[in-house]
Amino acid sequence: MSARTIAIGDIHGCVRALDGVLDAVAPTTEDTLIVLGDVVDRGPRSREVIDRLLALQRQCRLIALRGNHEEMMLDALDGRIDARVWLQFGGRATITSYGGSLEGVPESHRRFLKEMRLFHETETHFFIHANYVATLPLDQQPLQVALWEHLTAMVPPPHVSGKCAVVGHTPQYDGEVLDLDHLICLDTYCVGGRWLTAMSFPDKQIWQVDGEGRLRDAGRDEPNGGKGLTP
Repeated sequence: MSARTIAIGDIHGCVRALDGVLDAVAPTTEDTLIVLGDVVDRGPRSREVIDRLLALQRQCRLIALRGNHEEMMLDALDGRIDARVWLQFGGRATITSYGGSLEGVPESHRRFLKEMRLFHETETHFFIHANYVATLPLDQQPLQVALWEHLTAMVPPPHVSGKCAVVGHTPQYDGEVLDLDHLICLDTYCVGGRWLTAMSFPDKQIWQVDGEGRLRDAGRDEPNGGKGLTP
């Protein structure tokens, strides 16, 4: 099997979904796996998600991108913001997963968060959490745009590099990948009851699982057969 580049949308503490995606994708040491940020917050098991990602570094080439939720968590850990601000945006579930206190976040997890990248690029695509300014090089993207700006506020034109952008952050409430040719959004609202999505590039093979880690198939359009899991 040739080396693959695979991106995974916003995980948000949904460790069963992550496990399901990894089972379906079955990454090898030849593969590059890119998580698009927002691995923590809102969902119940953020600590376990980071544990899985740390272990994954020994299984494949893992590229972990920073999202706005990792930015808030780091700011709370380092005292740059009042932790109560972060708790209001999904951090309470994360803190609970660490035993109810910031002191419960181990050094290995803090280091993982600090080492997350702002973007990654290949010959044909670039990967960034939220959005981009089309006229600026990737290493000059404003953090407010790269980490925080939803596509509902601005759908950018094609990037000056000519590469296709792959983002998360803006939830697709119908659970479907947004593909605009020059831009693809893989946040398919797993934490809200839809799917966690992985996509390979450049061939665009898709894997989707629900919050329990069950693989979506062509005959099943809704998570859990449309029962029990709602946005």
